[in-house]
Amino acid sequence: MIVVGVDDSAPGDAALTWAMQRATKVDCPVTLVHTVYDTWMAEGYGYYDSIVDAEKKLLLDAQAKATALNPHIPTHTELRHGNAPRVLAEFSDEASLIVVGTDKKGRFEGELFGSVSLQVAALARCPVAIIPELNDPVGLTRSGVVVGVDGSADSVAAVAIAAAEADRTGQELTAIYAPPTPSSTNLRFIPTQAVEERMEEERIVLAESVAGLTTRYPDLVVHQRIEKDAYPARVLVAAAHEAQLLVVGSHGRGALARLMLGSVSHEVLLHIPCPTIITTVRHPKK
Repeated sequence: MIVVGVDDSAPGDAALTWAMQRATKVDCPVTLVHTVYDTWMAEGYGYYDSIVDAEKKLLLDAQAKATALNPHIPTHTELRHGNAPRVLAEFSDEASLIVVGTDKKGRFEGELFGSVSLQVAALARCPVAIIPELNDPVGLTRSGVVVGVDGSADSVAAVAIAAAEADRTGQELTAIYAPPTPSSTNLRFIPTQAVEERMEEERIVLAESVAGLTTRYPDLVVHQRIEKDAYPARVLVAAAHEAQLLVVGSHGRGALARLMLGSVSHEVLLHIPCPTIITTVRHPKK
């Protein structure tokens, strides 16, 4: 099941289009979710019914558009009350993917911990796709899948999803690793040989991260890029500027610790260049 966060924004519309495109390719049902914030209303208020009716119409209009995009994909609507990121996260144990539009400038309800899309990615227990408003929403003028690599468990999950997506869509995969390097001041005191040996170790990390992909996906073309003296988020944003998809690990360790995500995934979403999937390693519920 693919879950889509529905609202009346342009990025929300882009998210619905992207989600239906993906659902078509993987033959997966879609659940459209819209949230009414209880902060602004309660059943005792005189305008309650009017607001609920308007929100129901918004959902029905979204379902009509989804059906127009592909009448063969089953769609279901859910109107919920509460905080949108937490409501969407409730679906993440059953969903294969949650899709939301980006609101990187933030909204009232997202000011404390970043935008709504950031919070969804932080709280969800499944991959989350964040879709910006693009001139080419279905990606016909874009090519390639880019994935960030760093050797962590989150990175392994990101590579697995990125490789599957690249193979499924017939795109080439570019794995990028920007390992931490000493400052120019500190490099003055580190022997050149030691630096070279460390960089060779980092190349092994990158190679091991994509090892076996071409065996599993014989037609998949995999490129490896290691970037020295570069900030990872900036490298990924630049590399994915014309890509169909960017995949990044969340570096999460449970819901509370992930409220701000890792610095790289957070920065990527603030400068999102293309449809981006934030992956997470599922941890057992406590």
